[in-house]
Amino acid sequence: MLFEFTPTIKAGIEAGNYLEVFSNGVSTGIARDTATGKLVGYAISARVGDNLVSPLFTPVQFLMKGANMVQTYIDFQKNYREMSFVQVGLKSLQTNIEILQSTTDLIGVGTVASVALKAVNLHQILKLKKGVEQIRFEVKNGFINLNQALKDQGAEIRQIIEDVAQDISFEQHRIVLVQGYTLFIQAHKQLQAAIRLQDFSQRNAEIAEVRSMLLKALANYTNPRLLEEISAPGRLRTFECTWAIEQAIATTYQVQNEMSAVSDCLWRLCDKISEQTCMVIDSCQSYDELDFIFPEISRFRNHDFAILKTWQAQVDWMRSLSKSEIELLVNSDFNTSEAAHTFYINQATVLTIPPEQLAYEDLTEKSHFYSLRDQLIYMFKPDLRFEYEVYINEQASIAGYKTLVLNNLQKASNLAVTNLYYYFKIRDESNTEETLEYV
Repeated sequence: MLFEFTPTIKAGIEAGNYLEVFSNGVSTGIARDTATGKLVGYAISARVGDNLVSPLFTPVQFLMKGANMVQTYIDFQKNYREMSFVQVGLKSLQTNIEILQSTTDLIGVGTVASVALKAVNLHQILKLKKGVEQIRFEVKNGFINLNQALKDQGAEIRQIIEDVAQDISFEQHRIVLVQGYTLFIQAHKQLQAAIRLQDFSQRNAEIAEVRSMLLKALANYTNPRLLEEISAPGRLRTFECTWAIEQAIATTYQVQNEMSAVSDCLWRLCDKISEQTCMVIDSCQSYDELDFIFPEISRFRNHDFAILKTWQAQVDWMRSLSKSEIELLVNSDFNTSEAAHTFYINQATVLTIPPEQLAYEDLTEKSHFYSLRDQLIYMFKPDLRFEYEVYINEQASIAGYKTLVLNNLQKASNLAVTNLYYYFKIRDESNTEETLEYV
């Protein structure tokens, strides 16, 4: 994810007068004067490749603007009432949970029809998100009225929704989700009231109670029964809801200025996301499932994961500052002559096919099922790619392919590495079988 600054700040960075602040190799989205150390500005947008950052469910509001970040960290008792980023961010998480869990009304449990998966794929999710934000759809107990939201999808989709609603196994699944969602809503409302309290001790006590409610909500979504006999798409949806709740838990620590706890929460969440995403990919059994999860996981990895990493970088950077550096930052004067606002997201892009979908369709013409699945795992397990490179290098050396050395393989695309791996794997297994026939 690359941050974009105002023209003046960008020109200053290019001239060497300003410096983009990094923490643990990740940009914080703010810029400092190289001579004085003062903050001079913060990013107005961020891009992933050629596209504006547009996460699947992680609110960009959790990335605080430079001035607010410093002021809140220094005197959070004075500024906590102005933490609009918390209010907007939690509301966004609520909306996203409603969308994510509602689509289980089509996914259900067990085998999923291809037409059902297409009706709630990445592109459809982005359109549903916009519809819910504009209050176009009815929401009850955390579930969108899919008959209303997907009325243009045809009779087959309406029949699947009806069939899933009659399924006893799914109804038990749905009850657990409703219980978790109800706790999340209660916690959200209580946090809104808690951060307005004047008494410091009482405020902290109520926020701790909010956190306890969120942990109970999380326990519902992580109930082992929810993961029994469900497909990879259903498992992904369940995990996505838990990741949203864990972000809410991190915000409860942030409004208490417990930055060490925030950093720890985000570190553990990113680690959990990597592990659980790989579980989803490993459980993928068909092209229909892969068609569903590949673009969505790609979108999350490129956008949401980057936001979480930047959020943690901002927190860790503030924690690393000395008292003198903090005092210097307090006296920083931001350039207000140019537009400076929260990151801009072009919502019109939801009407177009997501680039992740287009990229996946291109890959399917050049790869097979197992190759595609491994390319997806690479996003979270780069060590697996290295193992493949080593194997290719060994087999290529035996076969006399002198160009397939590690240095060249490291520059190759994921597509090339994975396809080469399976080429040599099949070749190796065939040679082994032929050898055994003569033993």
